[in-house]
Amino acid sequence: QVRLVESGGGLVQAGDSLRLSCAASGRAFDTFAMGWFRQAPGKDREFVACISMGGTMTDYADSVKGRFTISRDNAVDMAYLQMNSLKPEDTAVYYCAAKLWRLGRAEEEYDSWGQGTQVTVSS
Repeated sequence: QVRLVESGGGLVQAGDSLRLSCAASGRAFDTFAMGWFRQAPGKDREFVACISMGGTMTDYADSVKGRFTISRDNAVDMAYLQMNSLKPEDTAVYYCAAKLWRLGRAEEEYDSWGQGTQVTVSS
């Protein structure tokens, strides 16, 4: 497992941008695929985006494709989620997560999770 700490959440208006960061520690970061998930009030946690170990492959939920960009910097053990054109429906607690080797959308495949960071988008 790897320890993950998210930051960068906040309260913004619709149309604004935010960048979430995820700091990793504890194991070789470049052996983990990274994912971002979110949970809105009263809803199940859902997949947002993921990125491969080397950063060459990414995958996005349809709801964020074209607006969000996932990236990573293995030199400093960080993952990021750039969120543009934010909508009120993007309001949720955002979690970063890590899984060994291959990227994937399935929440149950991730075995390390951060504590979450709140993103609130007002209309």
